[in-house]
Amino acid sequence: MNKPLADRIRPEKLEEVVGQGHIIGENKILSNILRSGNIPNMIFYGPSGTGKTTVANIIAKSAGKTLFKLNATNASVADVKEVCQSADGLMGTNGVVLYLDEIQNFNKKQQQSLLEYTENGKITLIASTTENPYFYVYNAILSRSTVFEFKPVFPKDIERALERAVKILEEDIETKIILGEDVLEHLSEMSNGDVRKALNSLEVLVSTTPLNKDGNVEITIELAEQATQKKSLKYDKNGENHYDIVSGLQKSIRGSDPDAAVHYLARLLQSEDLQSACRRLMACACEDVGLAYPMIIPIVKSAVDMALMLGLPEARIPLADAVILAATAPKSNSAYNAINQAMWDIENIDTGEIPRNLQNKHYDGEGNVKKGQNYLYPHDYPNHYVKQQYLPDKIKNKKYYEFGDNKTEQLAKEYWDKIKKG
Repeated sequence: MNKPLADRIRPEKLEEVVGQGHIIGENKILSNILRSGNIPNMIFYGPSGTGKTTVANIIAKSAGKTLFKLNATNASVADVKEVCQSADGLMGTNGVVLYLDEIQNFNKKQQQSLLEYTENGKITLIASTTENPYFYVYNAILSRSTVFEFKPVFPKDIERALERAVKILEEDIETKIILGEDVLEHLSEMSNGDVRKALNSLEVLVSTTPLNKDGNVEITIELAEQATQKKSLKYDKNGENHYDIVSGLQKSIRGSDPDAAVHYLARLLQSEDLQSACRRLMACACEDVGLAYPMIIPIVKSAVDMALMLGLPEARIPLADAVILAATAPKSNSAYNAINQAMWDIENIDTGEIPRNLQNKHYDGEGNVKKGQNYLYPHDYPNHYVKQQYLPDKIKNKKYYEFGDNKTEQLAKEYWDKIKKG
């Protein structure tokens, strides 16, 4: 039993994969891609132990392509070039699939180096990440790839994998394995959607449990509980997942409840999901506190920088400071509403040309009947303000920003009302 159990029972066909029915079920997109034989560049993202590597193996095998695996935590551009050179040899006769695990650990320049090889068709790239690719993967790669989200595997599906694993382990050790009531259910629940974690727990139990008087390996629920002492709260047994916790954090901050906000922060940090905590906190500072207390934006950014430099467990301290500050600060979503409405207009209506006085033109050609830019420089006028049109003609009277009813924005409104009336 030299290879880990998770590798020994790795499915070789798509129908053997547990979970991910939303992408690999009957007539689902990944199943259809395999059936077509036309394999595009792909990005798999989702938690560990949800089948990303397994599916990549199956895709390469079904397409008759040679699979090369690299991990971005220790691979370099030179390693990628070496794989691409293999594509020119015998191993690349039917094409090459490069499976790049943890792509978020490649910097922008390293990710850019992949483009040359994917563009010329030398390799098909399947990249995987546990982070949201829209934050960590270079846009040019995203635009050339199909993105698939792998979700935590449901406990019932994990039980199926464990049942198959028990049969394999019995063959390996040539001994019957007797499982107590609820053992498989417990291992499945405590794995938090991670099949590999459940299989590793089972393998440890089988290898460390002494034979009973009948010469069998008998695993009780008490032993199973000892093997899984600590449970991550990233996905709890009631099905609460990462996104629910993140949503709970933001809504608690928005609702000005510091106790609940700290609770959801603790859940994220207990799951060691530092990145999500930092991202959501920065979003809250801008979206929910915003212009009611604009200094919170650099304050939260500093707290996040500090947390990322410190790492866990110390990162919890500046993040707790920032979360409580955001929860107890006055709230305003005036800027959030303004940008949303402006973007909606740009996407849905004809907003017209930028006014002539704002255009970046300093010379009028002979054919231009309307000479002169006629821009008024506000700093040349009292109070650094002069009335002129800034929005395009078609929406010149549009109002996107409305001052919030908090003290900071009302003071700004009072100031500008005075200046603009003068």
